Amino acid sequence: MTAYAALRAQLDTLTTEAFRPELAEIDRLSTLEITRLMNAEDATVPAAVAEQLPRIAAAVDGIAARMARGGRLVYAGAGTAGRMGVLDASECPPTFNTDPAAVVGLIAGGPSAMVKAVEGAEDSRELAAEDLTALDLTADDTVIGISASGRTPYAIGAVEFARARGALTVGLSCNAGSALAAAAEHGIEVVVGPELLTGSTRLKAGTAQKLVLNLISTVTMIRLGKTYGNLMVDMRSSNEKLRARARRIVALATGAPDEEIEAALAATGGEVKNAILVVLGGVDGPRAAELLTATRGHLRAALARTS
Repeated sequence: MTAYAALRAQLDTLTTEAFRPELAEIDRLSTLEITRLMNAEDATVPAAVAEQLPRIAAAVDGIAARMARGGRLVYAGAGTAGRMGVLDASECPPTFNTDPAAVVGLIAGGPSAMVKAVEGAEDSRELAAEDLTALDLTADDTVIGISASGRTPYAIGAVEFARARGALTVGLSCNAGSALAAAAEHGIEVVVGPELLTGSTRLKAGTAQKLVLNLISTVTMIRLGKTYGNLMVDMRSSNEKLRARARRIVALATGAPDEEIEAALAATGGEVKNAILVVLGGVDGPRAAELLTATRGHLRAALARTS
C-alpha cells in the first residue's frame, strides 16, 4: 500500500472526514435553505463541548496550578487549529493583562502560516520539537496540542515532546479514540460529527476548538484571580474605548462616584484592580499594590486583609 493510500484509508475512519450523501445536492438549494442547514449544524456544537466539561475542568485545574507557579500555557496546532490557538493566546494580554510570553500560540510553519498555508509543516513532529525547544520548556508549563482529526503529526509531536520533559499536556481533537488524546495527560475529544462540507474542519470542528479554548483560558484566568466576580479587573487600558471600560468596571465594582473613581485610578497608575482596592479597602495606591502582590493578585484576598 502506498503512503497516499494508507493516509486515505486513515482519513476514511475519521468522523470529521465522513461524506454525507444527504447533502450531496446542497449546491442546488436556495441560499436561505443552505444558511438554515449550516446554522442547524453549528447549533449542535455546544452540546458536544458539554460532554467534555469534566475533562476540560480537570485540565484547567492543572493549568492554573502551574501558571500560579510561573508556568506558561502553550497552544500548538496546524492550519485552522493552530490559528485558533494563536488567536486565543493573542487575546489574553489585552483581556487579562498577562505577559505576552505567558500564553503562547504556536502554528506549524511559523507566523506566516496564519495567513498562508505552509505546505508540509503539519506533517513534522520534529518541527514541533524545534518550536518548543526554542521556548525552553519547563515542567511548570502546559502544552495543548490542537487537531480536528487528532492525527496531525505537529500537534502529536508537540504533546510527546512536552510530556517527555515533564510539562502538563492536553490533547484537543474532534474524533473519538484519537492518537492526540492518547498521547496527552488530558485528552479532550469533542466529537462534532461530519462537516457540512466534507472534511472542512474550519466549520464545526473549528467552532468547537474556539469554544474549548475560550473555556480553558477564561476559567484559568478566573482561577488565577484575573477577575473580580465577572469583571475583567486585570484588563489593559490601551485605547480610549478600554479606558472608558476601565472606569465603568471600577464603577460597577464599587458604586463610587466619578470623582472618586478618577482619583483612585490616578493614584494607581490606571490599574483597575488596584483602583478598586483603593476605593473598597480604603487604602492608598502603594498599599494597594503591596496587598495585591502579597495575595498574588487575588482582589478578594487583598480586600480581606483591609478589614
